[in-house]
Amino acid sequence: MNWTDKIQVYNEDCMQTMSRYADNHFDLAIVDPEYGINVANMGLGKGKGTNSREWIAKDWDNKIPNAEYFKELFRVSKNQIIWGGNYFIDYLKNTRCFLMWDKIQEFSGSDFELAWTSFDKPSKSFRMARCEAYVGINKIHPTQKPVALYNWILDRYAKPDFKILDTHLGSGSHAISCHYFGCELVAAELDTDYYNDSFKRFKLNIAQKKLF
Repeated sequence: MNWTDKIQVYNEDCMQTMSRYADNHFDLAIVDPEYGINVANMGLGKGKGTNSREWIAKDWDNKIPNAEYFKELFRVSKNQIIWGGNYFIDYLKNTRCFLMWDKIQEFSGSDFELAWTSFDKPSKSFRMARCEAYVGINKIHPTQKPVALYNWILDRYAKPDFKILDTHLGSGSHAISCHYFGCELVAAELDTDYYNDSFKRFKLNIAQKKLF
């Protein structure tokens, strides 16, 4: 489905999406696959007296992607940024360029998240506290990342004329960022609830011209 003339999102398995494209079709893949830690059934983001969680428990995070996923991802994209790279070491080559989202404050979950990249560049970190990332918004996905994080990535590793792939769109933060950055995005989201919620979030964001 075309969300805009440059943002195309499929409600389907990402393997089906990637199968449509030729080798090296995408300049960059920025993906956030399942980590296999059952996060979809955890209470992340739901603090006492808050209303920051809107998702329901699901079973999509009970295993990591298989070898065929990574083979196809590397086939269709020239470069890759893979969140949760520390969970997929068996499928990835050595790299000197890791990206880190430093959440600054300590809490029950991870204090930071790592992304493996294919770039031969120094490792970099994006610093934003969780309280800042989610202030004033309702999370629609348990692993929702802030739009500001994707803005930071695109500014440093992409160009407006890039074709970008996202195999697990989730909350839609990446789509919002790509829209304002001006690049083309092809994305997939298998879960219909997440797809519909992210589409609503995207359209509301674009209508209000506000990043959230």
